[in-house]
Amino acid sequence: MKLSVIGAGFGALTAIRRLRRLRPQAEITLIAPEPTFQYYPSLIWVPAGIRRREDILFDIRPLLERLDVRFHAGRVTGVSDDGRRVVTDNGEVENDGLIVASGGRFIKKLSGIEHAITLCEGIDAAEAIHDRLGEMDGGTIAIGFGGNPKEPAAVRGGPMFELLFGIDRLLRQQGRRDQFKLVFFNPSPRPGNRLGESAVDRLLDRMRKFDIETHIGAKPQRFEADRVITEKGEFAADLILFMPGMTGPAWLENAPFPTSPGGMIEADEHARIKGADKVFVAGDSGSYPAPDWAPKQAHMADLQAVAAAENLVAELDGQPADRTFKWELICVMDMLDRATLVFRNEKRQFVTPPCRLLHWAKRFFEWWYLRDLRR
Repeated sequence: MKLSVIGAGFGALTAIRRLRRLRPQAEITLIAPEPTFQYYPSLIWVPAGIRRREDILFDIRPLLERLDVRFHAGRVTGVSDDGRRVVTDNGEVENDGLIVASGGRFIKKLSGIEHAITLCEGIDAAEAIHDRLGEMDGGTIAIGFGGNPKEPAAVRGGPMFELLFGIDRLLRQQGRRDQFKLVFFNPSPRPGNRLGESAVDRLLDRMRKFDIETHIGAKPQRFEADRVITEKGEFAADLILFMPGMTGPAWLENAPFPTSPGGMIEADEHARIKGADKVFVAGDSGSYPAPDWAPKQAHMADLQAVAAAENLVAELDGQPADRTFKWELICVMDMLDRATLVFRNEKRQFVTPPCRLLHWAKRFFEWWYLRDLRR
């Protein structure tokens, strides 16, 4: 039995672990450009020097060896034979079952986007922010995020709020906050509404409390080297930090999978790709029947990957593939020395006041999650 997993992120690693547990004798292949895992939640600490490259990037080859999982180094360019063949720039990989966990890609259509740094593009971007902050003697820092209007879940707002408040805190610790103007911009008049209304109120209150200007309720139209232009005006910016919305991977154009209006792979509540046989998806690549506030990354990708792996094995065994996953949003929003917890599921939601304990809880979870990769 040959099983393949596309990707090397949260969902992909969870998928291979669960597949190996369920099928000790299967031939499992992980397909990705490099055997490297990036721990994205800690990128927010790189600009402040709390984390460095070696704290973010992990060689997954020792893990693959322990799990007896093959690694195919290649960038996926397409999928053929109804999912039974993955095509890469370094050859093809055949399978009896496939899980797609390759993540999405940022929408880079905004004019002048090259003038902005996108934190979640990875460690290079985080280091660039660190270096730029160190070089600046003062000025205006513009921080914002966008979305995919056709895919409400395809947004990365949380890390930008963390970056905003983290930079504010860093500058205060350095004694030079008065030399900078921080401006938060967003097309929505209620930015972060996926976190819940009470969370949005607290975020906006905190911006006012710490003298962070807001330019909200206006879509960005373009960036220039020294300014942000929106549909309602413009403002000067010496550094632009912007997280665009997301869409599906580029190789979907060469795959037989249905796509949502937002460009993601259409999946059902069992993480099964609609109309496909023994092909499942986990994480940002997919579009699922879900509440409009539902996340798809990190913790949620892990939950989806477990369901995908168990349902794939069930299908291969001719059993009902009816494992589902519960939708929940758990965000520990860090501010360098304290954090607040935002929780939301289909029954309840709450947000806590900032406290130091939650900052250390986020650090502990980082250690716990990465312990297997540090062996």
